[in-house]
Amino acid sequence: MKANHWKIEQLPGLSQAEQKQLKASGILTTQDLLERAKTPELKQALANELQLNIKYINKWVALADLARVPSVGCDYCGLILHAGIASVSQLSQTLAPRLHRQILKLQVATMQRNDLCPPVEKVQQWVKEARSL
Repeated sequence: MKANHWKIEQLPGLSQAEQKQLKASGILTTQDLLERAKTPELKQALANELQLNIKYINKWVALADLARVPSVGCDYCGLILHAGIASVSQLSQTLAPRLHRQILKLQVATMQRNDLCPPVEKVQQWVKEARSL
């Protein structure tokens, strides 16, 4: 299975100013971000270059990593991250029913709605695809 990569502006949670900073630094896609921040040292160097707290770089890298999973993309990477899964590796080792329960709990807690939660079959697809990357 081939990993997906996205334009940096498609990554959720990035302000216009942050998108502009990343683009000015030559980061145009999620793949560019993953390449520029693949080690703790590189993450810190990027944080220093952009004059940002390392926590933002870590969050963006986690989102970009999760977005590589085809059925996750930029649509669900934020939801998965907020449910406590921070990497494709971690997603691949997660039990789908457990993750589904976490997401459902998150949806109810934040939006008082359970109808927005993706079906367990979708979550199973995420885990299956993560295992094949």
